[in-house]
Amino acid sequence: MKFKRHLKIDYTLSGINMAPFIDMIFQLLIFFMLTSNFIFQPGIRVNLPRAITSEALGEKNVIVTVSAENLIYVDEKLVTIDELGAHFKRIADLRGSVLIKADEKASLGRVVKIWDLCRQEGIPRVNIATSQSGD
Repeated sequence: MKFKRHLKIDYTLSGINMAPFIDMIFQLLIFFMLTSNFIFQPGIRVNLPRAITSEALGEKNVIVTVSAENLIYVDEKLVTIDELGAHFKRIADLRGSVLIKADEKASLGRVVKIWDLCRQEGIPRVNIATSQSGD
């Protein structure tokens, strides 16, 4: 009996197994899809009223937020109406502008009071934040 002594080794790409590589890519994809859902955006939760005529602002504003519980925040720091006047004096000196973000359930009287404080202190530009209507 005669045996072959010459082994022929095939060095082509057909020998590379792609299954582990594809499994790894799918695991990474699933990992990033799941973790992206858990990214928390800090801030005060406010449901803005909808408006058809809303537009985006380009300049930097001091953000005054009125929550549904009628709490007032200046750049995410809780303040009282008295403290708000001091903030507005500083903003007026810098010729800055104010963006009022009020929840739909916030008191209109509270928003008007903040607006009046802005005008009293001489803030040149006061804006109210809304979300664009889907209609």
